[in-house]
Amino acid sequence: METRIAVFKGKSIRKTIHNSEWWFAVVDVVEVLSDSADPVQYIKKMRNRDP
Repeated sequence: METRIAVFKGKSIRKTIHNSEWWFAVVDVVEVLSDSADPVQYIKKMRNRDP
C-alpha cells in the first residue's frame, strides 16, 4: 500500500493506493472544498441532515 499527500488549493489531502485505486481522506477533501474551520463537525451536520 502506497500513501502520499496531494496538495489542492494549498491544503494537504491524504491519499493511499489500494487495489490499484486511489482512496482519499474524506475529512481532508471536505475541508478543502467547504473551507470549513472544523471539517469533522461539518461532516456530522451533513450526515444528520441526510437520514
